[in-house]
Amino acid sequence: MLIAGCGDLGTEVGLRFAAAGHRVVGLRRSPEKLPPEIQGVRADLSKPLPELPTDVDIVVVAVAADTSTEEAYRAAYVNGVKNVLDALERQSIEPRRILFVSSTAVYKDSGGAVVDESTPTEPTRFSGQVLLEAEDLLFARTVGSSTQAISVRLGGIYGPGRTRLIDQVRTGKAVIPAQPKHTNRIHRDDAAAMIVHLALMEQQPQAVYLGVDDDPAEYGDVLRFLAGELQLPEPPVGPASDGGAGDKRCSNRRLKTTGFTFTYPSYKEGYLAVLAGEGVRHP
Repeated sequence: MLIAGCGDLGTEVGLRFAAAGHRVVGLRRSPEKLPPEIQGVRADLSKPLPELPTDVDIVVVAVAADTSTEEAYRAAYVNGVKNVLDALERQSIEPRRILFVSSTAVYKDSGGAVVDESTPTEPTRFSGQVLLEAEDLLFARTVGSSTQAISVRLGGIYGPGRTRLIDQVRTGKAVIPAQPKHTNRIHRDDAAAMIVHLALMEQQPQAVYLGVDDDPAEYGDVLRFLAGELQLPEPPVGPASDGGAGDKRCSNRRLKTTGFTFTYPSYKEGYLAVLAGEGVRHP
């Protein structure tokens, strides 16, 4: 199992593969930070990669941009996918499956309508446009090969060490939007479990899966819940503070038809676990 990009999510994926008895190799700029279950290889995915193990069966590309700029996104996602594919091709390796961790940002604001894998991808922001370019590159270069390419479009990831909303409520910076909007999220552990599930399942996978929990919750409801659990005043209502993430309700129906079940089916279970200090934060 080759994890190209062993940050927080990639490391959790690797640990789950290892726990299932698989050999795991992780590409990372600082491989010394990886746990012993993952064989670390020093690599910068934005540049040509070193030699890979010749017996790669599954590849998971789980990169993250260094900053929120188009240049950083392109270096991480488009160059990352290209360099992984170049390295595999150079060594004549055809893995069984390649999973690319993408985002629901490839969809535009739907005004609260339901979005699924059949919804047209019409991103209006550079983040979604670059991710879609990386997806297209993956699909174009694996067509006609024995490799099954899968794009996993995740919602907002939260969990151990990913406490932005909790921190905003604690510091009084959270604002409930005057115009209600739906948001889509997934706990890190469920995101990792989903990736492992799709990589190893016996049935033929689809090309695209949405990785979101069962509850496309209204943003204000999430903030009110967190304030209540923290025993803090309800955040004020005002202009949206997270800048145009859009209003859409993403469906996980396709994922659930594969037999996948969530440990944290909604933000309530997930954030309660985070507040209780459960889980592990990876370096």
